[in-house]
Amino acid sequence: MFPAVSSPRTPGPGARRGPLGGVGPGSTPRATSRKGLALGSSVSSPVLFSPAGRRSSLSSRGTPTRIFPHHSITESVNYDVKTFGSSLPVKVMEALTLAEVDDQLTVHIDEGGWACLVCKEKLIIWKIALSPITKLSVCKELQLPPTDFYWSANLVALSYSATSGEAHSTQAVAVMVATREGSIRYWPSLASEDTYTETSVDLGGDKTYSFLTTVQGGSFILSSSGGQLIRLIPESVGKIHQHVLPQGQGVLSGIGRKVSSLLGILSPSSDLILSSVLWDRERSSFYSLTSSNISKWELDDSSEKQAHSWDINRVLKENIIDAIWGSESNYEAIKEGVNIRYLDLKQNCDGLLILSAAWHLADKPCLVYYSLVTVEDNGYQMSDAVTVEVTQYNPPFQSEDLIICQLMVPNFSNQTAYLYTESAVYVCSTGTGKFSLPREKIVFNTQGDNILGAGSCGGVPILFSRNSGLVSITSRENVSVLAEDLEDSLASSVAGPGNESVAFDTSTKNETIAREDKTKSLKAAFLQYCRKDLGHAQMIVDELFSSHSDVDSDCELDRAVTQISVDLVDDYPASDPRWAESVPEEAPGFSNTSLIILHQLEDKMKAHSFLMDFIHQVGLFGRLGSFPVRGLPMATRLLLCEHAEKLAAAIVLKNHHSRLSDLVNTAILMALNKRDCDIPCNLTPADVFFREVSQVDTVCECLLEHEEQVLKDTSLESVEWAEVVISVNSILKDMLQAASHYRQNRNSLYRREEPVEKEPEYIPWTATSGPAGIRTAIVRQHGIVLKMVYPQADSNLRNILTEQLVALIDCFLDGYVSQLKSVDRSSDQERYNNLEMEYLQKRSDLLSPLLTLGQYPWAASLAEKYCDFDILVQMCEQTDNQTRLQRYMTQFADQPSLSHHPSIQQTSCGETGCASLDSDLLCQPTWTRGTQFCP
Repeated sequence: MFPAVSSPRTPGPGARRGPLGGVGPGSTPRATSRKGLALGSSVSSPVLFSPAGRRSSLSSRGTPTRIFPHHSITESVNYDVKTFGSSLPVKVMEALTLAEVDDQLTVHIDEGGWACLVCKEKLIIWKIALSPITKLSVCKELQLPPTDFYWSANLVALSYSATSGEAHSTQAVAVMVATREGSIRYWPSLASEDTYTETSVDLGGDKTYSFLTTVQGGSFILSSSGGQLIRLIPESVGKIHQHVLPQGQGVLSGIGRKVSSLLGILSPSSDLILSSVLWDRERSSFYSLTSSNISKWELDDSSEKQAHSWDINRVLKENIIDAIWGSESNYEAIKEGVNIRYLDLKQNCDGLLILSAAWHLADKPCLVYYSLVTVEDNGYQMSDAVTVEVTQYNPPFQSEDLIICQLMVPNFSNQTAYLYTESAVYVCSTGTGKFSLPREKIVFNTQGDNILGAGSCGGVPILFSRNSGLVSITSRENVSVLAEDLEDSLASSVAGPGNESVAFDTSTKNETIAREDKTKSLKAAFLQYCRKDLGHAQMIVDELFSSHSDVDSDCELDRAVTQISVDLVDDYPASDPRWAESVPEEAPGFSNTSLIILHQLEDKMKAHSFLMDFIHQVGLFGRLGSFPVRGLPMATRLLLCEHAEKLAAAIVLKNHHSRLSDLVNTAILMALNKRDCDIPCNLTPADVFFREVSQVDTVCECLLEHEEQVLKDTSLESVEWAEVVISVNSILKDMLQAASHYRQNRNSLYRREEPVEKEPEYIPWTATSGPAGIRTAIVRQHGIVLKMVYPQADSNLRNILTEQLVALIDCFLDGYVSQLKSVDRSSDQERYNNLEMEYLQKRSDLLSPLLTLGQYPWAASLAEKYCDFDILVQMCEQTDNQTRLQRYMTQFADQPSLSHHPSIQQTSCGETGCASLDSDLLCQPTWTRGTQFCP
């Protein structure tokens, strides 16, 4: 796959050493082969100050966010390399367009979901998170302090206010920048570009500064190229307090240098060269990597303590050399001539990760071998047991100045690493895990292109290419089955305000996990499932909800599953730019908007189906219990079905909206007003209403209110007078039938096969009572049609109205049937009897008018389906149809309500009818004219 540079010592696909003892008899014997295949040539581009790759990605501990399906940037066998997020802001595109070829451009991609472009004396900051929280217009341009050197994105740092819910607001973002000479400029709020504080630092001599890092409590650490560190703490009075971090003042600082070096405690040296720094937010620890040691400081809001300084050459050098050249016959001679540089420092779940480069000038050809070294920080000292993974990136050596490679670890929870240069990215593994993504070199080699910086957002590796802007890399094995909008919204809600993705840490399985964290973790498992990683998804679920179920655990399960389902159906559209400024900060997520809304609803329906598959696959479905809805408990499995039914109803309503826009828009606006929903100026009422699918039923009452007003205000001769009733009937009927159709056709998805404990009484959303209930709406519409419209209509209109009304009655009775079936008669006979009497009365109230109006075929259809024998007998009497009466007597011979009717004498027959009135009440609710559906 990759053009290899020939070498007599590159026979194997890679080399690994670990865990290795640094010294003594415990060292592991050398392997027979140490070096990996060459991935390509070295980079011959000019040196760049490291843009962003040396920044910590500690909080990116979750699964990758799904990207938009934009065009591919470069060819790749195993990965999708595509543009990330929305279009670049105009200011960014202008800066890139106007920049000269030799202008120094660098980019910092912050883990909080912001990007910073340093272009000459300008700093452009914009929001990049591909999610409902993305605000396309959030782009600020700041003026950098003057300098005699190049400006660098490594000397830009962002901090966020303590209120996590405001992390995406410009008010909550503070910015500090530094020059290589030590000039500091600080903006306490990104919202006020003109308000900043300036100061400078001076460590004496001709020292320059390489990195600026956000640390504890909104403060910063400025790191010099020689490894000296200065803490910068902004104060409310507009000043910046500064002090130098202690060096060599750990717990063993009083002992001599010779002894301390043996114990891993080093004093500062004047010849050190700083390579990288790392901030561990979880442990409030700051690390620096130099040419000879790793130092660690423990920080609080205003003070620091050096924990240790570890001599990496003492342990790492021999292990790296051994991993690469250990199988050579002249190994001992080679050891003396090997050169090693430590380039970058990152962290993942296995410990600290060091990127090193090694070369031996006597080799022919001389190659640069890049290795990933994993070492564990035990808190008080570094472990001498390390793992060395020799990557497949080993370009020819040209010059030490051209050894420029940086490390990116976007996902804390796995062992995938990304090495990148100006022109290529190398996907590889740390060698410490059982599984890894395919190794591959991804080249950015189009004319004028190069990588200006890198980082991560929500666990996704993000690059900034000069030609293509923000670019993401995702494994094709992990391409999600979810629509991009929903995938990203879920990932963003998992990530939280700072884009800190959730990864389940097995060390926490014995600890109490907060309710919100369980929901986030279950979302993370669902995302893994959608990316076809069932094993990882199952592992997370098993840790969250152990197989030994208990009441509290299962209650949390019901709550988490319900929340995820609601988040899906009520998701904010991520790819619709009209929503960019209208999504609340705390959210989990065109001229022709109709098609966009319809596609969003259809994507949500697919996502719901994937959620149900996930719940079944990971073994959670059988543990679902109940969850409160509308003030009463409902079986969670049926509540999940309700969410899908409402999606089906919303899709139907949206189709009507395209045809009856005035009517539906009016009802939608009324519904939003009742819910006190604001409608942003760049959105339509339909955008807002169809986003929140869980509230789609609120439109029904509003349709009737508008209908009544039109009937009141419109002349009988007006075409609109009749049309509004037909249209409202059609919308109600189609919405309710779509819900019922889904409930029946997808019943197997929500049905439990094994016996279950008693479930709560089931009241479908299509059978709710109360002022805004669907039952109330149907009864109300029944009265409007029969009392206000039917008497004034001609025969053709009466036929249309009657057919629509019968469909609504069918939906009404269907809801009662479902409710009656759910009542446990053995334990609550009184409730069943009361509900049955209510049902019988309502059934009679709705069907009797059909007889009065002479609509016998329709009355017969409903009466046969719902076993209303009294209506059947009355109909036969009124039509004097003894043949039909005899057929009913035969068909329903076992029914006491028919056999004891005063107009009929009991007749026995051999036909098998309904076993009892009760069983007939539980007939299947699907309605077909003239067909009786008793079991």
